[in-house]
Amino acid sequence: MAIGFFALALFLFLGLDLDHGSLSSASAASSSEGVEITYGTVLKLMHEKTKFRLHSHDVPYGSGSGQQSVTGFPNVDDSNSYWIVRPQPGTSAKQGDTIKSGTIIRLQHMKTRKWLHSHLHASPISGNLEVSCFGGDSDSDTGDYWRLMIEGSGKTWKQEQRVRLQHVDTNGYLHSHDKKYSRIAGGQQEVCGVREKRADNVWLAAEGVYLPITETK
Repeated sequence: MAIGFFALALFLFLGLDLDHGSLSSASAASSSEGVEITYGTVLKLMHEKTKFRLHSHDVPYGSGSGQQSVTGFPNVDDSNSYWIVRPQPGTSAKQGDTIKSGTIIRLQHMKTRKWLHSHLHASPISGNLEVSCFGGDSDSDTGDYWRLMIEGSGKTWKQEQRVRLQHVDTNGYLHSHDKKYSRIAGGQQEVCGVREKRADNVWLAAEGVYLPITETK
């Protein structure tokens, strides 16, 4: 990736108060192959099969929940595809900790501060489980919980590692396919949840700004 892209990502990242003031003393590292993903990292998730990025924007669904829509986006450089990796509330996990397979995480949309969410509403195109963005900084519920499932022998999440995200409440896997919108997000593809493991529900951490691992003293 071009240096200019990562400079922009770093600027966007440092311009956010990710942990209400603590970020000013944190050191951020540009992504490189195989780097560990830690809480507080800002990243894009790439759909393995289509190469589209997980994306959201301040546009509501016209059906189902009417919540903020989530799509797959073809343009790598769009800033609406950045997500902040957050822990499940009530755990001892903190910024800079690595993330093991099987851990429940949350993904917060960087621009709108809402959480990647799912429920039993039908998705607009395929009629699977709708995936939306919902809530805000202090407004999160179990519909925002996703279990990280690493494919293969890896034990902790790393960049460019094949993963699935399984929604805790519905058991649906975060899924996308080549079915595209013509109205609310022309040219963008549907993101939804399906309850079966399929080739279309594998994702990889791609572009982003990756926080270093916090050393235990």
